[in-house]
Amino acid sequence: MTSHRSPSRAASITVEGAEVRVVGRTIWRGLDLVVNDGEFVAVLGPNGVGKSTLIKVLLGLLPLAAGTVEVLHGPPGQARADIGYLPQRRSFDARLPIRGVDIVRLGLNGDRWGFPLPGRRRWSESARTADRRIADAIDLVGAGPYADRPIGQVSGGEQQRLLIAQALVRRPRLLLLDEPLDSLDLPNQAAVAALIERICDESGVTVLLVAHDVNPILGYLDRVVYLGRGGAVSGTPEEVITSETLTRLYDTPIEVLTTSDGRLVVVGQPEAPAHHSDRHVH
Repeated sequence: MTSHRSPSRAASITVEGAEVRVVGRTIWRGLDLVVNDGEFVAVLGPNGVGKSTLIKVLLGLLPLAAGTVEVLHGPPGQARADIGYLPQRRSFDARLPIRGVDIVRLGLNGDRWGFPLPGRRRWSESARTADRRIADAIDLVGAGPYADRPIGQVSGGEQQRLLIAQALVRRPRLLLLDEPLDSLDLPNQAAVAALIERICDESGVTVLLVAHDVNPILGYLDRVVYLGRGGAVSGTPEEVITSETLTRLYDTPIEVLTTSDGRLVVVGQPEAPAHHSDRHVH
């Protein structure tokens, strides 16, 4: 499947000549990127190259050492209310009594203390509006049949759908997903990838997704960003995921192979040194 979204005039994300340093080390430099409204873009690369670092920059949590970045037509951090964020996958204890619907609700009012009084919720217009938003987000990701079950007792794929609903419940314009397919089996990877594509198409949400393996999402992407060896390159998947481009990026021979079923295999791709915080083991 190939994306057929046409480029829109407005850009949700604009990055020019960006460089990031952490504890005196350059994580990546020379990043130029434009993500148009409604596009589905993946950030790729081996462990330790700073994929999650880019998410932190876009959220306004980490400053650039050089270059410029705009998110939703302003500086990073200014439009956080319009950004849905899903951090790297976390596990839930099977004994945790919190329901899936409660996890989704945290995306709407998780910054508030305590629980609403049951007697007041029935008469509160704001509470009814919140309930409708939560129900809409759960319906959008197809999690209705298990949303009332404890979060620790649903499958990994079902948990991920509920967490995506949590990121969507404020109806954001931009969705930042940090390795949402990590630790899922292949059928669930395919299902979650198709779900994200559908959300992008039907809701017009711009999606930037960090991934270690491009294959589950390859057919859906408008653009990719490939990080490695302190550098970065962006473009369409056909432009970026090639032997020539990755060999230049890593300054070492890289071969991109296509298997009989259409999957891409990158041979010779080095792992970066684990000197910054966003690396985790696969």
